[in-house]
Amino acid sequence: MTTTTTAPRPEKVATVDEISAKLSSASAVFVAEYRGMTVGQMAVLRTALRPHDAELSVYKNTLARFAARQAGVDGLEELLVGPTALTFVTGDIAGAAKALRDVARTNPLLVPKGGVLGGSVLSASDLTALAELPSRDELLAMFAGALQAPLVKTAGLLQALPRNFAYGLKALIDEREAA
Repeated sequence: MTTTTTAPRPEKVATVDEISAKLSSASAVFVAEYRGMTVGQMAVLRTALRPHDAELSVYKNTLARFAARQAGVDGLEELLVGPTALTFVTGDIAGAAKALRDVARTNPLLVPKGGVLGGSVLSASDLTALAELPSRDELLAMFAGALQAPLVKTAGLLQALPRNFAYGLKALIDEREAA
C-alpha cells in the first residue's frame, strides 16, 4: 500500500508564515480563550489593546503550532487548546496585559491562559502579575519623581541660605539701631 502525501495548500503556508513573522517581531504573545464571545465583544477587546501596540488575532491552533515551531517560540504549543486568540504585543507589555485583564473582568467568556515573554513561558497567574505592574508611563513618572525629589530639596536648601542670612542681617541692623 502506498501513501501519498499532499503538499500543504499555499494559503495555509502563507498563514503560517504570517503568524511566524508576528511571533518573531512581537515582544510578548498572550493566549486567551474566547469561547462564546461575540464579534462585538471581540471588537471591544481589540479596541482596548490597540493603544498599547497590541494586536489580537484568531488563527487555527494547528497553524499557530506550526508557526510557533517555525519561529522557535517554545512553550506556546501547550496553550493552543480550544478556541484561542493570540495577542501580539510590540509596545507596552504591562499595558496590554492590563487591557486583557480588564476586559476579562467585565466579560467572563474571555479567559487569559498565559503566553510567552522574551522566551519565557507565562502562566495565567504570571499574566495577572504582569497586569499588576505599573505601565511604562507610570514607571517613567515614578522615575522622574525620584529624580526630582533630591533636586527640590537641594533648591530649598540653597534658597534657605540667603534667606536666613537676610534675616540675621536684618536682626543685626535692628539691634544696632536700637542701641
